Amino acid sequence: MLKLLLTGAVAVGALVAVSAATQAADPYTFALVPKNTNNPFFDQALAGCKKAEAELKGAVKCLYIGPGEHGGGDEQAQMVGDLITKKVDGIAVSAANAPAIANALKGAAAAKIPVLTWDSDLLPADKGLRVAYVGTHNYDIGANIAKLVMQIKPKGGTICIQSGGAAAANHNERMQGIRDTLAGKKSAESPGERLTGQNGWTEVAGCPLYTNDDFPLAVQQMEDILAKYPNLDAFTPTGGFPQFVPDAYEKVASKYKDKIASGALALVVADTLPVQIDLMKKGLSAGQVGQRPFEMGYKAMYFLKDIKDGKAPPADPTYTGLDVCTPKTADTCIGG
Repeated sequence: MLKLLLTGAVAVGALVAVSAATQAADPYTFALVPKNTNNPFFDQALAGCKKAEAELKGAVKCLYIGPGEHGGGDEQAQMVGDLITKKVDGIAVSAANAPAIANALKGAAAAKIPVLTWDSDLLPADKGLRVAYVGTHNYDIGANIAKLVMQIKPKGGTICIQSGGAAAANHNERMQGIRDTLAGKKSAESPGERLTGQNGWTEVAGCPLYTNDDFPLAVQQMEDILAKYPNLDAFTPTGGFPQFVPDAYEKVASKYKDKIASGALALVVADTLPVQIDLMKKGLSAGQVGQRPFEMGYKAMYFLKDIKDGKAPPADPTYTGLDVCTPKTADTCIGG
C-alpha cells in the first residue's frame, strides 16, 4: 500500500512538473501597434517583429494590431485599452495621437504590462507611462531634410511643409527640426515657430498641410499647392505620404522634374523605402531622409522580452539611426 501511495505521489509530482514546464514554455504575447496597417512603412516594422519572433523560437508571439486607416487616433487608443484589458504581456505602440494614447495607457502599470513607444513617442509630461522610446530621433529627420533643402536653396525662399496628424508627436518634432534648421534658431517646443522670413525662409499661406496618413489626399495636396504656388522653392513632406501611392505621385512630380533637376524646386521627402528610392532615382525627388522601421519592430520584441525576464530595460531613448539619401548616393546610402 505504501509503495502504491509513493508511486501515485511520484506520478502527481511528474504531472505538476510537466504542467509547470508547459506554463514556462508558453510564449509572451507582445503587441506591436502601428498608427495604421495600410502603410508600407509599418509593414517594415512588422517584418522586423516577425524576424524576432522566429529567432526567439517560440518564446514570444508578435501580435500586430492597429487601425486599418490612420484617422485621429481614437481607434488606436481603443485598441490599446483593449490590449490592456486582455492582459497581453507587453505593448509597443507608435502613438498616432499622443494624448489619447497616454490616456489609454494609464491602466498598463497596474496590470504589470510593460510599454514601449516606437516611431512616435508620448508627450514629455506622459513619458512616465512607458519604459522607453525606440526609434528615430525625429527632430533630426527634420533637421536633415532642411539641410538638404539649404544645399539646394542657400539663399532661402518659400516653403510648404506637409505633415501627418496634427497630434502626432513624431511629425511635430520633424516639423520643428525643419523650421529650426532653416531659421537658424532653436524654438522652445514642437512643432516649432512658423517661418515668416527668418534666415530668408517663409511658409506660404495654407501650409503646413495635414494628411492624417491619407495617401491619395497627400498627392492631391501636393498637386494643389504646387499649382497654387508655381514658384514655390521647397516642398517637404515629413513622411512618405504622397510617395506611398507611387503612380499618382509620379504623375504629379513628373510635371516638375526639370525644376527638381535644376534646383528650382527643393523637393525633399522623409523615409527611404525601396519604392521611394526608385522615385528619387527617376529624378522625382531631390533627396530622402529615412528611418529604420524594421529595426524598431525587431528591437521592440527583444526589449520587451528582456523586461519580462527581469533584465535591464533599454536606454531611453534608444535611437535606431537614419539614412540621408540623394540621387548621387542612392545606391549606397541605406545603412543598417
